[in-house]
Amino acid sequence: MEKELRYIAGIIKQQGRKILSNYTITPPQFVALQWLFEHGDMTIGDLSNKMYLAFSTTTDLVDRMENNNLVKRVRDDQDRRVVRIHLLSEGERIIEEVIDKRRMYLSSVLKDFDEDELGEFSRLLTKLHKEMTIK
Repeated sequence: MEKELRYIAGIIKQQGRKILSNYTITPPQFVALQWLFEHGDMTIGDLSNKMYLAFSTTTDLVDRMENNNLVKRVRDDQDRRVVRIHLLSEGERIIEEVIDKRRMYLSSVLKDFDEDELGEFSRLLTKLHKEMTIK
């Protein structure tokens, strides 16, 4: 089972990189944009922790994304010392397009699964994810 999951994860990663090759962002930039898309504005420190990257590496990543008008730095209203990274519309557009293309890929792979199989598969994946998160 571990081997199959590893192979599946590898194929998904490879397909994701193929999709990203049509865009001007790198895989780490995509991951950062995804975190911002799903969780809203966050500090570079928060983003570093989520991505398991050094603060300096994340700063460079954000600099490049800011130069490409994907994100912008915004000072916190309550505490001017805090700077948050905000996803701009271009970054959001790219994330939505890439995720849509990933969904289309997955749909093409699952086309021979019937509705019951898809429901059970989804339920089991959710259960596995929950168990892995707890432990």
